[in-house]
Amino acid sequence: MQHPLLEICDLRVVFEDSSPPVVAVDNIRFSIAPGESLGLVGESGSGKSITALSIMRLLDFENGSIQKSGRMLFLESAGKQSDLMQLKKDEMRRIRGKRIAMIFQEPMHALNPVMRCGDQITEALKLHKSLDDGAAKKAALELLQKVQIQDVNRAFISYPFQLSGGQKQRILIAIALAGNPELLIADEPTTALDVHVQKAILDLLKDLRQEFGMSMLFISHDLGVVSAVCDRILVMKNGKIVEAGPAKSLFEDAQHPYTRGLAACRPKLEERLNRLPELKDFLPDASGNMPSPEEVRSRIGAASAWSKTDDAPLLQLEQGSVWFESPRKHLFSRKGEVVKAVHDVDLQVFPGETIGLVGASGSGKTTLGRTLVGLLPLNSGKLSFRGQTISDLDAASWQSLRKDLQMVFQDPYSSLNPRKSIGEAIREPLQVHQLVDGKQAQRDRVVELLELVGLEADHYHRHPHAFSGGQRQRICIARALTLEPDFLICDESVSALDVSIQAQVLNLLKDLQDKLHFSCIFISHDLAVVNFIADRILVMDQGKIVEQGVAGELYKNPQSEITRRLVEASRL
Repeated sequence: MQHPLLEICDLRVVFEDSSPPVVAVDNIRFSIAPGESLGLVGESGSGKSITALSIMRLLDFENGSIQKSGRMLFLESAGKQSDLMQLKKDEMRRIRGKRIAMIFQEPMHALNPVMRCGDQITEALKLHKSLDDGAAKKAALELLQKVQIQDVNRAFISYPFQLSGGQKQRILIAIALAGNPELLIADEPTTALDVHVQKAILDLLKDLRQEFGMSMLFISHDLGVVSAVCDRILVMKNGKIVEAGPAKSLFEDAQHPYTRGLAACRPKLEERLNRLPELKDFLPDASGNMPSPEEVRSRIGAASAWSKTDDAPLLQLEQGSVWFESPRKHLFSRKGEVVKAVHDVDLQVFPGETIGLVGASGSGKTTLGRTLVGLLPLNSGKLSFRGQTISDLDAASWQSLRKDLQMVFQDPYSSLNPRKSIGEAIREPLQVHQLVDGKQAQRDRVVELLELVGLEADHYHRHPHAFSGGQRQRICIARALTLEPDFLICDESVSALDVSIQAQVLNLLKDLQDKLHFSCIFISHDLAVVNFIADRILVMDQGKIVEQGVAGELYKNPQSEITRRLVEASRL
């Protein structure tokens, strides 16, 4: 009987420098056969990435703060198995990158920002294949073609910041393939990418796996993504593997309530629910009975259909355009050409309404959103709020409107000051706009907001780094609602969250809107998410609104090519 390519036996990883010690991986066992694609799914903190880093021996097990036990048997030539845990550092270096390669989650952080992308690929080729400069460059260009980069010569000389998210991810894949690895570990390789870019990356990985005959360990929190690329799936929770099975049937016939909950949390195009199921909905009742996904959905109920209002629009944009000048090629060149990021857009938002704005990266969604709240100026057109023209206001006049027009940004960590406690960050708008007098009254209002978004009063003095991604997004929502705005923009506010946390945040936004009655524009690249939360949907492409319709209906008969691609990708 053939040995597995990789066999994990009772792997346990404990972080001793925490109080109390944290068991990140708790005696897990699994194997990967030659040529097999294995999926590892679970929420953030379940131990997925720690498992991958342990296989690569990228955790510092030598300094005593991280304890490990178990075996990781890797198949060598002639059927011999080597325990990766016992290899010396120089022995592991000969395997890492060449025989076992890894694609990391954040391409901008994984790539060297001051090295050209081509140099980073040739560096890996020289290391693993001992090629000279000319041969390494030729091989690098061939790899760029294999990962389907359109302009390989431009990509070769580009720095990471000059490429899109999908292109950077392809560069990382090219680096990982430089040593012709037998096992490829892909750690959340499509997180926060546009759905159609995500689909292209997944198709690319499937094709490359067949071409190179690789095995693959694919780590993700997105069950649809894992089902599309894997043969078998392991479900991980709190450092343990709670369920395993074939990809085609695991989520259709899940046995563990955690697996059933994960499968049900993700919005689906074919049904519009009043609320998304959450993991807590799948816990046993007082009698110990486990509810089925169908029972949970029947309790939640279907969403009501949107009906047109006779009220005047709260916010209206007429023939709005925003353009930027592209950067010069070098210091003494002429000015760059003008790029219209938003081009002649008409938009109406009615009181209490949620509009979903979808499109690919670069379509103009974020530029339009920032323009509507006064963070970017209109170059032409007219913007009105409550019937008053505000597009020609000066900075001081905009400041008086700021409390009524708020925005929740895509990256919650970047939009919070790491040196301020989250209580002070939420209290700051109350101080600036002088809406609540007295420090104690302001603190009481902050505590009220924290509890409103599902956090605790004790969190007031904690700093952003002490919270998870979902908690940080709740903090940003609380800060945006501090001034009780009439209009809120959420820009990709759930794109990088686990499906279970995503469901909680989307339900929270719906609850807050029912309670506070604000209007909202929800920007996303995920049509399924927008289809759940929005009343109407606008599809944006190349700076224009190319299609619009009522949520629950638009996906059934898409008229534009971009909408058809978004629908196809959202069905993963």
